[in-house]
Amino acid sequence: MSDEAVKAAEETAAEAAKPTITIAEKESPAEEKAEAAPEPSPDEVHYQAVEKDGVVTAIWEMQGQKHLRTIDPRSNEGKQILALFETAA
Repeated sequence: MSDEAVKAAEETAAEAAKPTITIAEKESPAEEKAEAAPEPSPDEVHYQAVEKDGVVTAIWEMQGQKHLRTIDPRSNEGKQILALFETAA
């Protein structure tokens, strides 16, 4: 395989490994399942940011529709996840 083909394959693999994140507005406990994006594949791990009054209060790690764990957005891991998806204001 040529160097260019190897680089292209590595870039494609890196793009596929990036996590996805969805912002869900949580106004009350009854509205915890708000979805703003199409459902990813069942095996793909993705993240949902739970937001209240414009502040991210939790990050849910999901696999399909299954909730794997909740990450505190103030933790090092939570900060790293949110930094991947920050947009310039």
